[in-house]
Amino acid sequence: MSSAKREIVLGVGGGIAAYKACDVLRRLQDLDFSVTVVPTPSSLNFVGSATWEALSGKAVTTQVWENVEEVKHVSLADTAEAIIIAPVTADLLARLAQGRADDLLTNVISASKAPKFLVPAMHPQMWLNETTQENVRVLKSRGFSVMQPDTGRLTGDDSGVGRFPETSEIISNFLEHIGSVQDLKGKKFLISAGGTREAIDPVRYIGNRSSGKQGAAVAAEARNRGASVTLVLANSNLADIAGIECIRVETAQEMHSALKERMSDCDVLVMTAAVADAKPAHLATDKIKKSEFNSIELVSNADILADLSSQARDSQIIVGFAAETTRIEEYGLQKLKSKNLDFIYVNDVSEGAIFSSDSSEGYLLSADGQSTHIAQTSKAKVARVILDNVVSRLSYANG
Repeated sequence: MSSAKREIVLGVGGGIAAYKACDVLRRLQDLDFSVTVVPTPSSLNFVGSATWEALSGKAVTTQVWENVEEVKHVSLADTAEAIIIAPVTADLLARLAQGRADDLLTNVISASKAPKFLVPAMHPQMWLNETTQENVRVLKSRGFSVMQPDTGRLTGDDSGVGRFPETSEIISNFLEHIGSVQDLKGKKFLISAGGTREAIDPVRYIGNRSSGKQGAAVAAEARNRGASVTLVLANSNLADIAGIECIRVETAQEMHSALKERMSDCDVLVMTAAVADAKPAHLATDKIKKSEFNSIELVSNADILADLSSQARDSQIIVGFAAETTRIEEYGLQKLKSKNLDFIYVNDVSEGAIFSSDSSEGYLLSADGQSTHIAQTSKAKVARVILDNVVSRLSYANG
C-alpha cells in the first residue's frame, strides 16, 4: 500500500549530525510514513546520496535543475503531509528566515503549506548567536516548529547546547506537531482485513477483490497513535507492518476462529475484511474436470461480525465495513443496527471502485445517528477519520 502511506519530506542540512538523520528516517519508516529525503548540497559531504537512496528506496535530488521535467519542488510540496529538517544548520536557519530558495530543499519549503518541523544542531556559540536566535524567532512567528537542541558533547572537545536530540525525542515532538498524538496509548485493537477465499477444488476458489489496504491503513494509524494492534489478514499481498502482530488466514472459518480467540482481550474491533458469505458444500479433493463443472452447491458461512458483536462487552467499540452498489447509506444503516455496531463505514463499490485502490469515498455512520460523508481521499486519511471518531467514543465510554 505504498502510495496510501502518509508522505513526509525529510530535509537534511550540512552538519556533522547529518549521519544521525539516518536513524530518524528509519524511525519514520517504522511508523509507516513514506519518506522522501531532500539533502542540501553541502550535507552530501557528510552523508552521500547513495545512502539516502538505499535507506529510503527513492531517488535523491538536491537541486531544482535536476530532473526538471518532474518539477520536484512543486510535486514534493503538494504531496508532503509535513516537512521535517534534521539537522538544521545556522546557515540553513538564516536562509529559511530570509525566504531564500536556492536549492531544492528551500524551494520545497517555499512552495509548501504543510507543517514544518526543524531540528537545529550546531556549535553552542553559533546556536546562542544573536542572529541565529532572531532567525529562530522569525521562523516560529511564521508557523515553523523549532525544536530546542540538547546539551552535551559535540564535535571534538566542545560541550554545551546545540547537540542533536535523541531520535525518540525528535519523533515524539514531530508527531505532536503534526497532530499525530498518542491518544490510543494502552488500547488494544483487533482488526480484520483482506478477502477470504473458499476452496472449490485444489485449483479453484470463491473469493473477492479486497486487497486489505484499508484494514492495513487502520492498523498503521492505530499503532501510530499508541495502540497495541493485531491484524488478521486474509489473502493479501501486503507485507507485514512493523510493530503490528499480523495473523494470516485464508478462509472465513480461519478468520472467525482467529478473531473469536482474541475478541475478549481487545478494546476496539474493526472489521474491514470482505468475508465470503458462502462456501462450497463439498470440497473436491481432485481438480474438477471442465466437462463436469456444471454447478456448485453452496452453504452459508457464519456471520462473523454478528457473532462477535453479540458477545461484546458494553465497553468494547465495534466498527464494521460495508461495500454496497446501491442505496449506500440506507443499507449501511440497516447493517449498523442489525449487528449492533458503534460505527460502520460504507462505500460504493459499483463498477469495481475502491477495491485495490489507494483511495476511498464513503459514509461513516454512527449508532447515535451521525452520518459523515468522507469525500474521495487516501485510505490513510479514511483511517484517521474513523479513529478520530473511535477516540471520541472511547472518551465518552470511559468518562
